[in-house]
Amino acid sequence: MLRHTFVHLAGVGIKTEKSLWDLGIQTWDDFLDPACSLPFGKGKCRTLRAALIECNDHICSLNAEFFARSLPSSIMWRLYSQFRDCAAYIDIETTGLGGPYDYITTAALYDGREIHHYVHSDNLDQFAEDLGKYKLLITYNGSCFDLPFIRNFFGIRLDQAHIDLRFLLNSLGYRGGLKGCERQLGICRDDLDGVDGYFAVILWHEYKKTGNPAALETLLAYNIADAVNLETLMVAAFNLKVGETPFPELALHAPCPPQVPFRADPELICDLRRRYFDSDCGGLILPTG
Repeated sequence: MLRHTFVHLAGVGIKTEKSLWDLGIQTWDDFLDPACSLPFGKGKCRTLRAALIECNDHICSLNAEFFARSLPSSIMWRLYSQFRDCAAYIDIETTGLGGPYDYITTAALYDGREIHHYVHSDNLDQFAEDLGKYKLLITYNGSCFDLPFIRNFFGIRLDQAHIDLRFLLNSLGYRGGLKGCERQLGICRDDLDGVDGYFAVILWHEYKKTGNPAALETLLAYNIADAVNLETLMVAAFNLKVGETPFPELALHAPCPPQVPFRADPELICDLRRRYFDSDCGGLILPTG
């Protein structure tokens, strides 16, 4: 879709881009064809054609950040198909919302091929290093939470291009948080149904307090599901957005979810619900210590 895009060029907006498409100028190759009659003056034509030649160079060098700086946030999704092979779907779990004593407990990174997981006081520093290998980061609500938390926690910049599915899906009418969007798009959580970010804090507390490996495994299963499901959501959102353009043939095949190396423990989840969610008084018993 990126090679059908013109709004990243100086002086070209959404309406102008649409008029170019209507005129049959639908790709960069069309625009660069010397025989193509463009609706601009000669000077502007030379400038825009030179800019597109530079854009080709940036694609060849996998410089997604270049396009992220010039694309309106509402159409950042157009980067996806071009840079999918160097994209990472990421999610973190934390002890809180970012207070001075909060920290990342586990993190998950999925690149469409391999799953990587990280645990506090084990291999978490590797997460920061691995992030630097990717040109495009995909999150749900990462603009507001994950990326600022990661930057502050590790003291790194994270300048890569970024697609935040919270806002992309919202523009398509899907709301209700990550789990709500998943349900609306037919993604099932199975044993993790009902587990959320607060429950992830409880799982970490249980693991630190008791050393129960099932608590950590359940937490990692949840964390990885958050990351892996982002690919399915991203493809679905991309296809819906492409369907709003003259290029529906650019739709992508739905991905095949990978085998997650961890399994949730349903008995532990039920036990923790009984212990921390007091059904008799309708209140929540917060973890302490």
